[in-house]
Amino acid sequence: QVPLVEFGGGLVKAGESLRLSCVASDANFANIGTMGWYRQVGTEQSELVASITIGGDITWYSDSVKGRFAISRDNAKHTIYLQMNSLKPEDTAVYTCAARTQWSSIFSIWGQGTQVTVSS
Repeated sequence: QVPLVEFGGGLVKAGESLRLSCVASDANFANIGTMGWYRQVGTEQSELVASITIGGDITWYSDSVKGRFAISRDNAKHTIYLQMNSLKPEDTAVYTCAARTQWSSIFSIWGQGTQVTVSS
C-alpha cells in the first residue's frame, strides 16, 4: 500500500492558482504527527515549503511561499492540501508530500511526487 498519494499537479500560467492534495493510508495516518510538502527542481536539494501538525493545526511556511501558499488538513479524509496562489515560474518543481510520526523529527514517509509547472 502506497503510504502517501498526491493529486493535483499540472501546468498553469503565472499568477494562477493550483491545489495539491495528499492522502495518507489508514495504517500510516494513525501514527503521523506532522505532514508537509517538499519541492525539488531537477537535481537540486529539495526544499520544505510548508508543514502542518495533524493534532494541533500548527503551520509553517518557507519564506519563498509565505503569503501565497496555504496548507490545511482534513483528518477525517486523512488528507492535507496545499493551496498555491499567485504562482510564479520559479515555483515550477516536483512537489512531494511527506510525513513524520508523532515520535520523530524526521520526515520519513513519502509520496511519489507530482509535477507543477508554471509558465510565464
